Amino acid sequence: MFKILPAFAQGPQPPCDGARPIPRYADPPAVRTWAKVELPACLGWPAEKSRLVVALAGRFRHDGGADALLARFGAISGMRGLRYWSVTDKAWRVLIKDAAALGGRDFNPDEMKRGEDLHFEEEDSRSSAAVLYRMRVLEAKPDRIVVQTENVSPVRAFLVTLFPAGSLRAAYFLQRIDGESWAFYGLSSTGAEASALATMSEASYVNRAAALYRYFIGVPADRDPPLAP
Repeated sequence: MFKILPAFAQGPQPPCDGARPIPRYADPPAVRTWAKVELPACLGWPAEKSRLVVALAGRFRHDGGADALLARFGAISGMRGLRYWSVTDKAWRVLIKDAAALGGRDFNPDEMKRGEDLHFEEEDSRSSAAVLYRMRVLEAKPDRIVVQTENVSPVRAFLVTLFPAGSLRAAYFLQRIDGESWAFYGLSSTGAEASALATMSEASYVNRAAALYRYFIGVPADRDPPLAP
């Protein structure tokens, strides 16, 4: 099982600028959530208090190189049908109904390493239509990968704007520990302008973060028990 850590006064700390991550890497992974918290400047995001932040930090085994992990982020079409545990339905449900990179083909590691903006669309269980996202690879080294994403178009449901453009951001840090082990730190943030209706269930966001973590490290999303039952 995963470990959800208790509330903590200090805010999240991604492993940038040599900082020690909060939460710390763990196996099984550790998760913390914060409400109305400022994020570290090293992320390069707007200096505002996020409505909700979820941070997941874990260790996992990976025998291949960094390019194989980077390819997981570029494999947008592979996210179709990604499942997560719905706390409302108490069952595994599809999180991402459809996903595709603009241009019709997935991104390969070579083009991702150029650090350019890459765009893709996702239609998930919380939106009424596909949402356009931007992804950028900030670092792509043999022992370290840093990827950021944000929504370019708003997320709407039933004619209500849940997340204006730019209010859903995520950053992912992958760092090699040794020849067979890597550390993963994922941080997702909903901006202050996001609808309060969209951030009422922290458990839902925790399970979404767990589903994406499992996808990026290459294991079935429903292989292990849900993080937030």
